[in-house]
Amino acid sequence: MRGWTCPPLLACGLLLMLPATPAPGQTQAATAAARYHERIPGTLVEFEMVLVGDFYLGRTEVTWDMYDVFALGLDTPANASGADAVARPSRPYGAPDYGWGHAGFPVMSVTRHAAEAFCAWLSSKTGRTYRLPTDVEWQRAANLAVGDGPLDPTRLDTIAWLRSNADRRTHAVATREPDALGLFDLFGNTAEWVATTDGALVTRGGSYRDRTAGPDARAVQDSTWNERDPQLPKSHWWLSDAPFVGFRLAASRQGALP
Repeated sequence: MRGWTCPPLLACGLLLMLPATPAPGQTQAATAAARYHERIPGTLVEFEMVLVGDFYLGRTEVTWDMYDVFALGLDTPANASGADAVARPSRPYGAPDYGWGHAGFPVMSVTRHAAEAFCAWLSSKTGRTYRLPTDVEWQRAANLAVGDGPLDPTRLDTIAWLRSNADRRTHAVATREPDALGLFDLFGNTAEWVATTDGALVTRGGSYRDRTAGPDARAVQDSTWNERDPQLPKSHWWLSDAPFVGFRLAASRQGALP
């Protein structure tokens, strides 16, 4: 693969530390009870899940630190023998991070198939069941994240990377303020894949390229998202023209129990 190699920090593992500040209206004790941390076995890569009613959502979008363990086979010891039975992403055309930033940045340019494959792999590694949020779950979380009343444009600017403040690229996760649920980048930065009942390829929340984002932002994949991919058929793993697409983990409350 041209231009995509494991960052030096990730070779030894990277622990992504997020602020522990409670969301508005929550005590520190209530916040701790409504969250859990997960470390990918065999690495120092860690992420946090936040309880939203009867399911959990990732506190941030899935980062390259997390995705690289899966995509580059960093969970497989160098001296391991035998074939690796895990289906992993093919080598993309060029650098899928566009050189905007890697460690701590949201994974992008991935298809929904790739996002679902990552969730399946992570589930097998951790023993918990991870998946994409459904469209309904994402909408429910988005409404709670806004809080009472409509989302004020000034408030949106403080919690989301948008066309007005993002300089036409993604930014490291958790660098804007958290929303009312304590989540980061639910709106903006990268648009997020959701699972739909009819199989439609849908993202929610908007991205860094959008003037507005929020609970109502919704986009359906079209041919322009993968226009430059020379492969026939097109890649199941990468979107050559959609650096604005990423994803966030979800877990059912019961499925997230140890």
